[in-house]
Amino acid sequence: MTTYDVVVIGAGVAGLNAALVLTRARRSVLVVDSGQPRNAPAAHSHGFLTRDGVPPSELYALGRKEVEGYGGEFIDGEVTAITRGFTVDLADGTKLKARRVLVATGLRDELPDIPGLAERWGKDAIACPYCHGYEFADRPIGVLHDANHALLLRQWSSDIVFVTPTKDIPERLKLEARGIRIVEGTVSGLLVEDDRLRGVELTDGRCVPTEAVFLRPNFVARDEFLKPLGYDPALTGFAGKTNVDGIWVAGNVGNMMANLISSAAEGSTAAAMINSDLVQADTNDAPVSLVSG
Repeated sequence: MTTYDVVVIGAGVAGLNAALVLTRARRSVLVVDSGQPRNAPAAHSHGFLTRDGVPPSELYALGRKEVEGYGGEFIDGEVTAITRGFTVDLADGTKLKARRVLVATGLRDELPDIPGLAERWGKDAIACPYCHGYEFADRPIGVLHDANHALLLRQWSSDIVFVTPTKDIPERLKLEARGIRIVEGTVSGLLVEDDRLRGVELTDGRCVPTEAVFLRPNFVARDEFLKPLGYDPALTGFAGKTNVDGIWVAGNVGNMMANLISSAAEGSTAAAMINSDLVQADTNDAPVSLVSG
């Protein structure tokens, strides 16, 4: 079984940029790709310098080609476990050996149980104004449940409606001061016509017209396979070095607020630190020659 200097788990921008830095440092690198990028439903990526507007699939294909150009390898699969040493187990029974591991598996968006929401997610039902707010500028935007999110979206459009199931809104005066309409009611679903969002439906039969709906989902890190090793996200240090010796994290798996470009930067920084750690190990393991004069 081949032992790689580094196994990178996750082929998003964090994992790919880490693999690029490590292969250029002449390390043997294997990237495990589950084929489940968080932004797969989105038509375009935004906020990534020189790549603004590029479809996610194209961005990943470009990154993969660059990594392969420096000798990096890829394998399709989903990691189920890591044992100290390190052996990385895949769902299909494949076992990989690594001296160091970088986890860049990202997170998953846990959505509220609203009929039709999952089907629109990443299209016109979205979370991040910085990623997709510009595309809905000056258009009717609905915001669910989070008043501060509504205040933020006001930067992109003057037509903002805040939909909330409660009358208790501490930010009411701030919302009103910014011209944000408030609709009190419980969401029952989304109105979609011709594959476009047209409104937010309420349980009392009302429909709030909107062309986009923003909400903050529950972010869940994809780090389940690290927990048996004693991994504690709160103990992650500089450059993503975890409390499990030899394992680093980069991107959304360790920083849920990271966007594309900051995730790529985290991958780059973690890769440099991993290479430095391997240099130290290589030096410590080198035979010492005593030359007498």
